[in-house]
Amino acid sequence: MNAYFDNAATPWTELGDGIRRKIVGHTPELMSVLVQFDLGAVGTVHAHDEHDQIAFVISGEFEAEVGGVKKILRVGDAFIAPRLTTHGVVALAANSTLLDQFSPRREDYL
Repeated sequence: MNAYFDNAATPWTELGDGIRRKIVGHTPELMSVLVQFDLGAVGTVHAHDEHDQIAFVISGEFEAEVGGVKKILRVGDAFIAPRLTTHGVVALAANSTLLDQFSPRREDYL
């Protein structure tokens, strides 16, 4: 694991349906991931069995849903979804980007 993240040298991993990600860094207990969405792309409502998640809006705008409650999130806003809490987003602007943070790290992303 590198001690530094070089955004310009790290390519996006295409996930399909207008969503892509870059893993910023991780330890066994923590992971940070940039996730970028095209306009209208949907992060389907779901819940994690073992991961807490905080998603911080870096750019753009999202309609977020956490625990059945919807809210518009803009740059500087975030949502917190403890494990087993349903959550999802819809991008309301092109290139809307979240910094997702997971505890523990997402082994399925590695």
